[in-house]
Amino acid sequence: MVTSRSALVVCSPVCSNLPASVSFPCSSGEDSLDRLLPPTGAPRRKSTTSHSKSEPPLLRTGTRTIYTAGRPPWYDEHGAQSKEAFVIGLCGGSASGKTTVANKIIEALDVPWVVLLSMDSFYKVLSPEEQTLAASNDYNFDHPGAFDFELLVATVRKLKQGKSVKIPVYDFTTHKRQKDWKNVYGASVIIFEGIMSFADKELLQLLDMKIFVDTDSDIRLVRRLRRDITERGRDIEGVIKQYNKFVKPAFEQYIEPTMRLADIVVPRGGGNMVAIDLIVQHVHSQLEERELSVRALLASAQQTQPLPQTLSVLESTPQVRGLHTIIRNRETSRDEFIFYSKRLMRLLIERALTFLPSQTCVVQTPQGHEYEGRRYDGKGITGVSVLRAGETMEPALRAVCKDVRIGKILIQTNVDSGEPELHYLRLPKDISEDHVILMDSTVSTGAAAMMAVRVLLDHEVREDQIVLVSLLMAELGVHSVAYAFPKVKIITTAVDKSLDDLLHVVPGIGDFGDRYFGTDGTDSWSEEDQEEPSRRHKSRLQKAEDAPVQVPGL
Repeated sequence: MVTSRSALVVCSPVCSNLPASVSFPCSSGEDSLDRLLPPTGAPRRKSTTSHSKSEPPLLRTGTRTIYTAGRPPWYDEHGAQSKEAFVIGLCGGSASGKTTVANKIIEALDVPWVVLLSMDSFYKVLSPEEQTLAASNDYNFDHPGAFDFELLVATVRKLKQGKSVKIPVYDFTTHKRQKDWKNVYGASVIIFEGIMSFADKELLQLLDMKIFVDTDSDIRLVRRLRRDITERGRDIEGVIKQYNKFVKPAFEQYIEPTMRLADIVVPRGGGNMVAIDLIVQHVHSQLEERELSVRALLASAQQTQPLPQTLSVLESTPQVRGLHTIIRNRETSRDEFIFYSKRLMRLLIERALTFLPSQTCVVQTPQGHEYEGRRYDGKGITGVSVLRAGETMEPALRAVCKDVRIGKILIQTNVDSGEPELHYLRLPKDISEDHVILMDSTVSTGAAAMMAVRVLLDHEVREDQIVLVSLLMAELGVHSVAYAFPKVKIITTAVDKSLDDLLHVVPGIGDFGDRYFGTDGTDSWSEEDQEEPSRRHKSRLQKAEDAPVQVPGL
């Protein structure tokens, strides 16, 4: 029995390495946590680590919840993924409280980029005969054969690798998968829960921490009755029949024996805050070990090679030179800055379009003669702007590309670490089939541009189908992007030689976004800003279009 081992636990500060298997004593009571995040204004329980914050890093509007704490780099200076997501596997009998434990771990972790993945989403598509059995409660949903482990393993593996995935949505009333699947991307931590979480060897190898939630069978039966009747439209006789015929035998044959595979056994689930606190401490220690300093690596790199062949700089004609003179001049008014920046953007976008693939075609002129011309040779074109300054290029792209699709990525620099962080993401469906024009106003070290390219690659956009366009780039930024992603085409109107101590482009153009939107001031941060660093950031988030936000786990 698990409770006989619980007396062996000593409640003391935990080190970064957990023992092979640990069982925790039960805390009194078990609170239900129905939502991933607490309501606004609700008190948050602080974990015992220093990572806890008194307020959740969220911006809530009437229709959306947006993280104001970003995802730090998950790749190295070469652009390759250097750290995988930390995967927690939660196993236990039906209605044992696995989801409640998962939600409480998420609440205590206070890490914004967390994916909660349920095994219930991966039931197999039933045949007509199996549908008939399911309707009469004669189909065994508690057998390993009821799950699509091939799809499940592939999905967890891609998520662990930082890739975008599509999750099936299973309807327990009709026993079918819904037509629309859920897109999930960007996990620092993945919490995977299900009754058969430990039943597949390939799946076990993907789990960094294995937790078994052990709950009394009578409690599990009561919970299952309440859930299946109220949430899944079942009748009490059918639930009891299914429990006695399938659920109970499956637990004894397939689920309970896997308890020995667990690193941690949690009796009575969500009420056991001692266990949850220890789990949270261990996860935080693992995340700390995986932290990267990409921007520092880029800034310290010695770029002695000639500019790459993938770079194309707009010819410095008197017109282009004159436009740069105006927008670089600190005395230029905002109206003139916007007007002449737009002219330069139009030239830049037109130049970028020449790098898209085309093929020869023949058309008939109004005079009845043939004309041999060229036509775009691709499925579609998508523009992706790096908010906020990158979206100033969207009108120029729309003016020359009819019906172009637009995506948005918000990447901000962490004021403490200096690292870029991913905050917001909205990309069109099936973007992987398009040529993508990635737009940012200026590129200094290349850290933000690299993150944006990495996001596109994680969404299966081909590297050679990405064109990065920027009004102004530093040589370091050009080398950083080209070295990490040698197939990405880089288009700019000018390349400046160096950066100053604050990593600003020199001679540069100033803060393009502040000058364009009229938000520049004499001091970049005041004491009041430092006391409330999210205010400026929230205003930038609110500029994003009112569209669904990809927030993992929600």
